[in-house]
Amino acid sequence: MLFVTPNLSIPSQFLEVRYARSGGPGGQHVNKTETQVDMRLHVGACDVLRDSVKDRLRLLAGNRMTKDDSLQVVCGRNRERLQNQKECEQRLREFILEAMKPPPAPRKKRRVSRAAKRRRVDAKRAKGDKKSSRSKRWRDGD
Repeated sequence: MLFVTPNLSIPSQFLEVRYARSGGPGGQHVNKTETQVDMRLHVGACDVLRDSVKDRLRLLAGNRMTKDDSLQVVCGRNRERLQNQKECEQRLREFILEAMKPPPAPRKKRRVSRAAKRRRVDAKRAKGDKKSSRSKRWRDGD
């Protein structure tokens, strides 16, 4: 069972955990123990999450989504299996919490104010005056 919030927990039937040999630190220890953790959440089958959360989770996951509609998180950074498993659970928890946040409100288009237009034109005029003052031109009296 994965506890996300005090009100939400994902039952173990929707989680799949696999172990593999890790390529991380550990020397010869890595060659004989399976410390890497591959954790998958079956998003489509998970009836605990709302459909809107599932859709946002699919968008956030990107290439971590598999063809069978599972969110895959892999961790093999640590030497111990338990640490890697806790890290996978934490990453999965963060994904779900981020998907539960409401999407940002769409930006409302506004007109450019008259003062902003005036500032833009004044800045262009000042830049043009600065450049024209640099040029060598014919002067009266020279």
